[in-house]
Amino acid sequence: MKVENWEDLRLFLHVAEQGGLAGAAEKTGISAPTIGRRMLALERATGRALFVRARTGYELAPDGQILVNRVRAMHEAARDIVDWREMVHSMPIVRLLSDSTLSCFTAVSLRHLWTPQDAFRVCFKTSEAAVDLTHRDADIGLSAERPQMGNVAIRRSVAVAYAPYCAQGFDYRHHCNWVSLGTDVANQPWMRWAFEQPGRYITNWVNSARMMFDLVKAGAGIGVMPCFIGDGDSAFVRAGKVIEELGHHIWIVLHDDEREREAVRTVANRLSALLAANASLFSGSNGRDPL
Repeated sequence: MKVENWEDLRLFLHVAEQGGLAGAAEKTGISAPTIGRRMLALERATGRALFVRARTGYELAPDGQILVNRVRAMHEAARDIVDWREMVHSMPIVRLLSDSTLSCFTAVSLRHLWTPQDAFRVCFKTSEAAVDLTHRDADIGLSAERPQMGNVAIRRSVAVAYAPYCAQGFDYRHHCNWVSLGTDVANQPWMRWAFEQPGRYITNWVNSARMMFDLVKAGAGIGVMPCFIGDGDSAFVRAGKVIEELGHHIWIVLHDDEREREAVRTVANRLSALLAANASLFSGSNGRDPL
């Protein structure tokens, strides 16, 4: 017989446990004649006599007793799988909010924030708007500015530096092409910097930071980006010195009502440790300014 014929084996288990077709029919909603035909088909498929049929019902034959023990083990294993699957949906969720640049870093650093063994799930949310946990849209936020109000707990984290970068092989000394965020979406100083400098020859602009990084990597020109992005990818090289006036700290923001929740506290502590371990990358000291 085919091992995948699980439905007939489940019917067999019902017949064995109920002692006959009538009880199995009541249990499953399948008619007794249909169950009887399927039990005959199961016996033909296995080549074994599974039941001793009598007026009083169905008793298990010796081979039937062997099979029922094995089917019970299969049934328990299947139930374990169902319980495991349903457990996932009941696990607590930690929502981590950051902008698109920091979400690049948290994504590649996932193993430091969450593992399959954790008894919680993590929802990664991306927004370019200022972090505001007032409406409980997230449990933890990463902010470039210290929140001045709201029911939040705040931790100061690493310093972030910014510098101009270009692609490996792009001759920035002879080509003055720049790539920038559009002024309509540039809500942070580093995003507006190129447009605010007189004489910058901006040949491409975009409405997302990730697209800007991709264009710079493709050789479109020079772009300002966080050092943890530029120095963290060997496809980029610095095309100028760190721009001191753009520097700031990252703030880890937790909603005050959620910060004592074990899963939230665990993710926040792991996030704090991860950022601290990469402080030199964020501060720009891992890279070298061009001579």
